[in-house]
Order: sequence, then structure tokens, then C-alpha cells
Amino acid sequence: MSTQFESLSEKIQLKSIELLQRGSHLIEKVRKSKAYIAISDQRGDVPGWVLVVLMTTGLVTAIWTIAAPRLTAILKNSLDAMNGIR
Repeated sequence: MSTQFESLSEKIQLKSIELLQRGSHLIEKVRKSKAYIAISDQRGDVPGWVLVVLMTTGLVTAIWTIAAPRLTAILKNSLDAMNGIR
């Protein structure tokens, strides 16, 4: 009876080793894949962020240049109206 358990134990150990080898092979395949490399890249998309910041700054400047006189008039009228409430 103990030989049956030893035989079963050896089979389990061999199967475990086989599964571990397969698993490590699959992990290596995943680590070499383009998707994994792209996801694990820590540098980020610096040129993209610079472009977003520059475009946002340009839009705000353009809108501010067009809207500044009107915004100034609205603010002045509001403050004058508040002074007239006293």
C-alpha cells in the first residue's frame, strides 16, 4: 500500500514540475509580447502630454484675447451695479 502512495506521490510531483515549467514558459511569452512591453513602459507619452498642454494654452490665450474686452465690461457693469445698491 505504501508503494501505491509513493507512486502516486511521484506522479503528483512530476505533474507539478511539468505544470510549473509550462507556466514559466507562458509567463516568458507574455513578458516578451508587445502588449506587455507597451503596458509596462514607465516613460509615458511625454510628447503627447506636451502637445496637449501647448494646445490648451493656445486655446485659452486665443479665447481670452477675444473675450477679454467683453468680460471686462461685464465685470465693470456688475461692480457698478453693486455700488448703486447702497
